[in-house]
Amino acid sequence: MSNKNKEILMIVQYPENVSPGQRFRFELYEDLLKKNGFSITTKSFLNQKGYQVIHKYGFFFAKFLAILKGFSSRLMLIFSIKKYDYIFLQREVTPIGPPIFEWIFIKLFKRKVIYDFDDAIWIRFVSKQNSLATIVKNTGKVKKICKWAYKVSCGNQYLCNYALQYNSNVFYNPTCVDTNHMHNLLANHDVDRITIGWTGSFSTMIYLDIVESALRSLQEKYDFDIKIICNQQPILNLRNVTYIEWSEENEVAELASCQIGLMPLTGNEWNQGKCGFKLIQYLSLEIPAVSSPIGVNNTIIDEGVNGFFANSDADWYNTIEKLMLDTELRKRMGKAGREKIIAQYSLQSNENNFLSLFS
Repeated sequence: MSNKNKEILMIVQYPENVSPGQRFRFELYEDLLKKNGFSITTKSFLNQKGYQVIHKYGFFFAKFLAILKGFSSRLMLIFSIKKYDYIFLQREVTPIGPPIFEWIFIKLFKRKVIYDFDDAIWIRFVSKQNSLATIVKNTGKVKKICKWAYKVSCGNQYLCNYALQYNSNVFYNPTCVDTNHMHNLLANHDVDRITIGWTGSFSTMIYLDIVESALRSLQEKYDFDIKIICNQQPILNLRNVTYIEWSEENEVAELASCQIGLMPLTGNEWNQGKCGFKLIQYLSLEIPAVSSPIGVNNTIIDEGVNGFFANSDADWYNTIEKLMLDTELRKRMGKAGREKIIAQYSLQSNENNFLSLFS
């Protein structure tokens, strides 16, 4: 069947080009979809102004207005929803409240909804910045949307297994990077001074506490730099820490200046649902990684081949030290890591799988 004049509505949470979950799970594929005859319209719940305040402390009135505008924009969608052949729904139509819009779009207007998520969003995860909104989130709606959806797209097998309880049409759709045109810079391991890197959002910065003690002990013996790429400055009791405010323009170049990447995590149910995007970024740039053996990390990292696992302060210390002291090991692991990303977690490797969602 020809895809000419097929219309896709992307219903997302945030404006374009700001959220990693959006940028690398579907914005990455927009050119591919257009080349295959699809027209794309994106509607976010938050506008740019709302996005600027929603994850900050305070700003209650501004947040209230942003949410009110979001609900108003969703109401307006009802009047145009019939023109779309497919709806790609990321997480939920509205961040709070029951799945009323989902029911209207799927049951009343019979739209084909591809439901996508890359976190264990059926679990209540409390955000310090928006604790009240998080507490009133309707996490129970996830299974209902899974049941109603035309297809479900999940970022790892743990999420797929959850969705398969409610829908047999579940697709494993990994978070990918474009290794040809974006994540194509390679780390330089022939350096006199090592830089250890971490990248992520404010919500995952808490996990740096896991590795802080080991890094502090290493600093008693070695001189090296630590680079944190984030949308919020960290508070760490460490020397030689450089904070880089994340931007789409600088993220790859700044990360590629590192020689070792870190992904510490705690072993709770929420983290079982994470899709290992930090590791995917590190390995794509030939940066070997040290990570907690949690969830999908066990799939992305091949122990001793493209990285190491760490369970304790001693593990973190010993594996980081080993990589710091062995240039050839970093090079060998880095190359193996990039090869794996190209084969399994690249835009190019996932094109046909992603297109199959819209058939």
